[in-house]
Amino acid sequence: MSIKNILIPFDFTEASISALEYTMNFVGPTRNINIEALYVSAIPTSASQVDTLNQDFSKVIASLNKKVMHSPILKAISGDVVDGILEHQRQVDADLIFMGTMGDKITDEAITNTSKLVLEANCPVISIPFGCPIKEPKDIALVLGGEEIDDKKVLRTLLDVARTFDSRVHALTIYKESIYAEETVTESNENTLEYYLEHFYEEHAFSKNQDVEEGILDYINKKNIDLLAILPRNHTNMSSPSEGRLTKLLTLHSDIPVLTLD
Repeated sequence: MSIKNILIPFDFTEASISALEYTMNFVGPTRNINIEALYVSAIPTSASQVDTLNQDFSKVIASLNKKVMHSPILKAISGDVVDGILEHQRQVDADLIFMGTMGDKITDEAITNTSKLVLEANCPVISIPFGCPIKEPKDIALVLGGEEIDDKKVLRTLLDVARTFDSRVHALTIYKESIYAEETVTESNENTLEYYLEHFYEEHAFSKNQDVEEGILDYINKKNIDLLAILPRNHTNMSSPSEGRLTKLLTLHSDIPVLTLD
């Protein structure tokens, strides 16, 4: 696995503890991957406070009873939560961020630290909803529009995950129009998926729904999808960059982890 360093924001809440458990299960006992938990406080922490944080963190690790090659470590910094996480990710060159979220199924307009980080990060992020099953991602759904994928390197993380867990990758396109030609997803796009995702690429499903998010969530339930992958529109020359609304909504509402490829 080419993923070597995982960063996980951690604040001792139920959501972050659940995300840590998911991350340790993802890494497993045989993979040479470092896990760094990042505690961000509004004001600087004293040496004694850091000692207490590390003691409490060790207790959490013990309670999870998950075996990994390298035990997770805790780093404490101060500042703005999202800015601090993103700056630290650049400093330590983390390959992937795992971040827990309680989500918000009541409103479509909520801005959580997780949804904000997902939109601003320049590396792949897996948002992990509290209460989701702690399991390996065997079936992955990759959401695609009709635009061509021109930045193919963003598929590397998805391929890495698929190789690691021998996953099946299902491409999914939701359309609103009453008449929709599947040819709008170019032959080049299909060739890209088949080439970059190798034999893990399972199928490309098309579904009509006026509510794109509803269509995606229905597909997740129908196919028992374990991980939802999103390809941000800023990786295409064929459409205008998205403001990230769909990404934000799925981060807030999904009951399974969401991998944002960047």
